[in-house]
Amino acid sequence: MLRPFKIIAAIAALALAGPLAAQDGEPQAGGTLNVVIQPEPPGLMLGIVQNGPTQMVAGDIYESLLRYDFDLKPEGQLAESWEISEDGKTYTFKLRDGVTFHDGEPFTSEDVKFTMDVFLRETNPRTRTYMDRVESIDTPDDLTVVFNLKEPFGPFIGIFEQGTAPMIPKHIYEGTDFVNNPANNTPIGTGPFKFDEWVKGSYIHLVKNGDYYMEGKPYVDEVYYHVIPDAASRAVAYETGKVDVLPGGSVENFDVPRIRELENTCITDQGWEYFGPLSWIWINMNNKPLDDVKVRQAMMHALDRNFAKDALWNGLGKVATGPLSSSTRFYAGDTPDIGYDPEKAKALLEDSSYNGETIRLLGLPYGETWQRWAEAVKQNLTEIGMTVELVPSDVAGWNQKVADRDFDLAFTYLYQYGDPALGVSRTYMSTNAEPGSPWNNVSNYQNPETDTMFDEAALMANPDDRMAAYKKIQDQIVSDVPNLWLLELGFPTIYRCNIKNPVNSALGVNDGFRDVWIDKN
Repeated sequence: MLRPFKIIAAIAALALAGPLAAQDGEPQAGGTLNVVIQPEPPGLMLGIVQNGPTQMVAGDIYESLLRYDFDLKPEGQLAESWEISEDGKTYTFKLRDGVTFHDGEPFTSEDVKFTMDVFLRETNPRTRTYMDRVESIDTPDDLTVVFNLKEPFGPFIGIFEQGTAPMIPKHIYEGTDFVNNPANNTPIGTGPFKFDEWVKGSYIHLVKNGDYYMEGKPYVDEVYYHVIPDAASRAVAYETGKVDVLPGGSVENFDVPRIRELENTCITDQGWEYFGPLSWIWINMNNKPLDDVKVRQAMMHALDRNFAKDALWNGLGKVATGPLSSSTRFYAGDTPDIGYDPEKAKALLEDSSYNGETIRLLGLPYGETWQRWAEAVKQNLTEIGMTVELVPSDVAGWNQKVADRDFDLAFTYLYQYGDPALGVSRTYMSTNAEPGSPWNNVSNYQNPETDTMFDEAALMANPDDRMAAYKKIQDQIVSDVPNLWLLELGFPTIYRCNIKNPVNSALGVNDGFRDVWIDKN
């Protein structure tokens, strides 16, 4: 049945082997960068629309105060320096001098205050949650902004990327209906590229910001984001030279090894460190017998996740050890064992309350790779004696079923945003378990002890204290098995080797193409 994929996996691993494109050399100016964008964004006003395609395109238009390297260390963007007070409650940012918005107006501390304290509080629920920890924002001068927190919040320094905190021009939005402001159709930021044209269903065209504050950047003259709905057609567009960059997820995984072998083709799975996409299967703990920890443990040990990584994901990514991705701060890899052990799984199931009930497994409708994965999981669970029914759905149906808790098991993957207080605790806090959302504590995991530990860890200023706290949290959650953790997903970015630096931060292609240059030799 599915086992022949192991042969495919071995071939895939060889196909993906090989060096990345060398990024050294003297950058050359000029040229056009052609990139796939899929699906087409619903809008480009990054302060209002937050889905993946919007973040990718609008990351060229908007910027935030910081960016983050592959180790998640903050680097200056619109802020050239910053200081954190000893008590962890005051964050002072010094802004770059001479930065202007695309319409020529200066970027100042008042834009930062308006963005964070007014605009994003209204338009971005995730940012609003972080800003609820802020007592006040001071702007002593045009180039200084001070955030005064109500209490220490260690992850605060990690929220200043353009997806979470895009800097919005106050002079355009103050006093307006933000969502219906006509300027949303012609977005204006401080980024390396300006919006030029959007031909719906075809392409989005950005042009070089000639007044960009970093001398000599961006190097390329323009970027075209091509809208190509069909995965096979996106692969053909790369093969024929229509596009130069295939961001992660642009093509089906089984096409990656073949494309990787094309001339002048390079690949990397870097650029996802900030997001830390972690896949798992929700367990609906409201439904019997899934409220039995031995049933959950049995299912966890039944899953052959190395097979999934090798056969379905071309060897990219890592087998998960629990609720944190290894790229997320305070990750602990030595959590209780959840490895593949079918005999242990059978023994646990035999000793549990499971009595032959049919378990409904809801797959993720994101393409053939996910469908194959659902079939593999069904086979794993069947092999230990469970009865499993695959439930088909489209994207809207999946959203509705998960939000309504109409499932027993359901595939998903979520981003972690570099810190467990930003992207992990939401999945396990009992206060975040109400039905109606497919992104919160969908399993309805209830553990007052971990609730308290999450609350306390988020307020710790000392990184060593936070590490110790999150180690305890990870151990406890893994022991309780509220989810079936699968893989830290590896989404490969495929690009022509003469395209230099397409991925140069922990946010990958979402961080804009300010450093990209094209080797014309």
